[in-house]
Amino acid sequence: MNYPETLNWLFNQLPMYQLQGASAYKKDLTNVHLLMDYLGNPESKLQCIHVAGTNGKGSSSHMLASILQEAGYKVGLYTSPHLKDFRERIKINGVMIPEYFVCDFVNQHQSFFEANDMSFFEMSVGLAFDYFAKEKIDIAVIEVGMGGRLDATNIITPLVSVITNIGLDHTQFLGNTLAAVATEKAGIIKPNIPVVIGEYTPETQPVFLAKAKENKSDLYFASDLITTSYTSDLIGDYQVHNTKTVIQTLTVLNQYTAFQTTESHWKKGLAQVVKNTGLQGRWQQLGESPKIICDTAHNTHGLKIVLNQIQKEPFNQLHFVLGVVNDKDLDEVLPLFPKNAIYYFCKPNILRGLEATILAQKATQFGLTGKIYNSVSDAYGKAKQNAQPTDFIYVGGSTFVVAEIL
Repeated sequence: MNYPETLNWLFNQLPMYQLQGASAYKKDLTNVHLLMDYLGNPESKLQCIHVAGTNGKGSSSHMLASILQEAGYKVGLYTSPHLKDFRERIKINGVMIPEYFVCDFVNQHQSFFEANDMSFFEMSVGLAFDYFAKEKIDIAVIEVGMGGRLDATNIITPLVSVITNIGLDHTQFLGNTLAAVATEKAGIIKPNIPVVIGEYTPETQPVFLAKAKENKSDLYFASDLITTSYTSDLIGDYQVHNTKTVIQTLTVLNQYTAFQTTESHWKKGLAQVVKNTGLQGRWQQLGESPKIICDTAHNTHGLKIVLNQIQKEPFNQLHFVLGVVNDKDLDEVLPLFPKNAIYYFCKPNILRGLEATILAQKATQFGLTGKIYNSVSDAYGKAKQNAQPTDFIYVGGSTFVVAEIL
């Protein structure tokens, strides 16, 4: 199979949470252990940082990779989901995995994948670890896909485990209380491996303390320990928390491992995250006059921060290009949105996309008014057509909405 055919097979033949939702979720790690044994346990050859959290884990992972690159290390970066190209998930020093490697990997192991009903995410993790091991990277930053305890990445023994924060997202899998979600995320804490917690609440702190004690793991709360502020080219209010998490993680690496970085590396790496890693979709500016911002924030915790930041912007009229997936709790999310905006309701072009008519109908119950459009691109085009130079356009509600306009 060539690259497009290989991607088509990966995306369509086997369950993929990104597209299908609950039907793709697996409740144990048996398959991924089987896959690693079959591949010769590439994960055992890697030195890793493991990053979980409801929000900020993607930004934090990219920040860590950028700084480690500035320090001269060959850095593997595994993240999800991708925005435009599957290969965004697997990078070394900011360069995506080659198409031929993806094709060769799938072609070589396809019969094993089919015989053992490997999920999309399990195959992606196997591909990443196999690639990183063969390329002999120095260190890998591995972002959890969802949760932690049962995530396919949770077969590694990292140098340090990182949990950015806890919010309510994917509650059908992770639980509907902060403590329950924290328990799932804390599943990445390993015996005698230090742990960095970015942010905590009265509900989540006891969970982390208990799990760290159980595993005899040193525990560091970044929000309490890091008082210096560092600037980043990732310009969202929420990045303040992420930078603290990252600096505490690097401080722990300096203390416990041979992977050493200096404050100079921190400053350079944080200032060039996009250049070094290619990260997109985090308070990303797409236009000026009118100012156009897109952001992948999609749950209550993330949206509160982004919507608060919008209110700090100077504008005459606010335009919202909004689409969501069909498992989104609209009663929880829609009350967060401003009533003084013009809404352009649309459906992201995936199986899980919520019909724009349903979104618009529900939105009216919360005083949000606008028109329905046949596609994200139609909605975005109309917003740009309607907006005056002094207006502000925001595009978001889902990672998949953002992906369609980049």
